[in-house]
Amino acid sequence: MRRRRAHPLAPIGRRAVERFVGLPAGTTDYAWTRDLRTPMRDGTVLLADLYRPRGAGPLPVVLIRTPYGRRTVLGRLFAIVLARRGFQVLLQSVRGTFGSGGAFRPWTAEHEDGLDTLAWVRAQRWCDGRVATTGASYFGHTQWAVAPYADPPLVAASMHITAARVRDILAEHGVPVAINGLGWSDSIARQELPFASRLLSGFRVRRRLVAALRTRPLREADVALLGAPGVFWRDLADHNVPGDPFFDVADHHRAPLDRMPPVNMVTGWWDLFLEPQLRDVTRLQAAGVPVRITVGPWLHGASPEIREVLRSDIEWLEHHLHGGPAPAGPPVRLFLQGAGTWLDFEHWPPEGTTTEERFLAPAGRLDPAAPDAAAPSAFVFDPDDPTPVPGGPLLAPPGEQADDSALGGRADVLVFTGAPEPADLDVVGEVWATVFVRPELEHADVFVRVDDVDEHGTSRNVVEGIRRLEPSTVPAEDVEVGADGVLAVRVELFPTAYRVRAGHRLRVVVGGGAFPRFAVNLGVAGSQADAVSGRPGRVEVLHDAAHPSRLTLAVLPDAAQRTAPASSAS
Repeated sequence: MRRRRAHPLAPIGRRAVERFVGLPAGTTDYAWTRDLRTPMRDGTVLLADLYRPRGAGPLPVVLIRTPYGRRTVLGRLFAIVLARRGFQVLLQSVRGTFGSGGAFRPWTAEHEDGLDTLAWVRAQRWCDGRVATTGASYFGHTQWAVAPYADPPLVAASMHITAARVRDILAEHGVPVAINGLGWSDSIARQELPFASRLLSGFRVRRRLVAALRTRPLREADVALLGAPGVFWRDLADHNVPGDPFFDVADHHRAPLDRMPPVNMVTGWWDLFLEPQLRDVTRLQAAGVPVRITVGPWLHGASPEIREVLRSDIEWLEHHLHGGPAPAGPPVRLFLQGAGTWLDFEHWPPEGTTTEERFLAPAGRLDPAAPDAAAPSAFVFDPDDPTPVPGGPLLAPPGEQADDSALGGRADVLVFTGAPEPADLDVVGEVWATVFVRPELEHADVFVRVDDVDEHGTSRNVVEGIRRLEPSTVPAEDVEVGADGVLAVRVELFPTAYRVRAGHRLRVVVGGGAFPRFAVNLGVAGSQADAVSGRPGRVEVLHDAAHPSRLTLAVLPDAAQRTAPASSAS
């Protein structure tokens, strides 16, 4: 345990952090104690740094558990901002990272290690027994690993850009999210290198990442990218399939909620955690747990998203630990993209919406009513030339909204475009597609994307989703097999709050994959991670009275009456 004296330039750095967040200068002088040893039940010792107001007696503790380092920008960003506002913060490196003992096997040790850390914190003389938690992404999930189980309960939790069930972000409806998995494996492998080495290798990796995802077999993509096997990527290759229990230890979406503390959340419409995080909100609300969430127009970890995380955290923790006023306004705050305004609601999904349907029709039309009779449309998905789909909810740039007009010129997708909207259309809530398909192969994917086409013909993505079809998962609740053998596939798309402006057109794109976001379906039986060759497959999409393939939208009328200034969106 070492006490750290402040560097002469430290006040300048601290003020720069506060200006980045958009906060006034903090006024609390604090002591920084490094490398506190926190013992786990198996004898492993994890290291932590304590930020503590000088001269204070026992205080509540804000616990942050992270794999990304205690003295990196991200780790210290949270700790310093809170410490300068009078909070006592314990920042711990999880098992196997930045000096903590043991091996880092993502998500597998956070439940037991988190509970052991919590017990240790409460036994320290500088803790008054009250503990709250905060953090984003992985160190949001470390809170889910503890919060439902803590006894006595936590005072409050701030679980940002994260989800209770890890499997939901490793794969979407059976399809591994390949670029996020391999990209994160790389960042973890390099994160403890010296800064210059990390920076240079990062440039090289970004250039090679997409090419590495073309590796056959796919499990060797880590060697192609990193030069050696990566533990996390190999766990994905071995266990990221429906029914495998390996990641069950990181599944807290069925945890009892009777001890769950009040929860504060921030996420973004382009954040990879968005869909499962909003499901968590619905479950917390149904259980009567006080929960607030802000959803902005952000990609995972974008600077505006992190600023909102920190600003909301200060208000949340001031209320629950220092007796400050409760956060004002309704608990659900959504940024309406395309309109530049905020919408406030009491619940998620939002109250007051209606559903509208748009039907896939012949000649690439998207109509308000189903066609009576029509021949099916078809595409062929070739795993050796997977459909390149730009943008979307990725872990890092180039995610978000992108110009994907070039998709319309490819033979491996079907494009259905509606008439110009006569008035602004506010899509707010859940979105899904029901697609009737007759795939040639038993192993195939159905990918659906909804686009906004402007008056110049430029098409930009709004939401998307995918469903893997294979004998072990068909039929299912979301896939019905008709008497004629046609599959009715419900594809859950990401939720959104998005204004399609008058004169713009909705477009639905249907294909057999979205590379490099999703792992390519090779169309063969057995382990997709170990296959070395694939088969092209033809997929018929039916759109007639008996097979009404359609898009279903939650639409909010009169959104202009529910708006607020968009000042905190960036």
